[in-house]
Amino acid sequence: MRRRGVRRAARDPWRERIVPKQKSAERWTRRVTEESNALDLEEDVFALDDPREIARSLKRSAERSRRRKAPPFRSAMSMLVFYINRAGANLSGSRRAKLERAKDELRALYARPRRMR
Repeated sequence: MRRRGVRRAARDPWRERIVPKQKSAERWTRRVTEESNALDLEEDVFALDDPREIARSLKRSAERSRRRKAPPFRSAMSMLVFYINRAGANLSGSRRAKLERAKDELRALYARPRRMR
């Protein structure tokens, strides 16, 4: 008996294992950055060239948001780290460096110690 929304595992014909179907068109990372409960981000915040502007925008978004569950610094830093991690190998070296500098700027805006390298 087959259930709707699932399929049998391809390599195991003798056992019925149920594997959830993958929705190939669904892009959950885009949905997180656009519809996240954590922050209401400004348009194209991660495309800005100035690390200080990225940090200031994240700070504004975190402090204005009433839906966040963590303190503003933690929410802003989490969204920045999430973006860096999800972009992964698609980030150029210079872009990654700017986003890492934005993390330092965010720490400075909240009077937190900078990370030692």
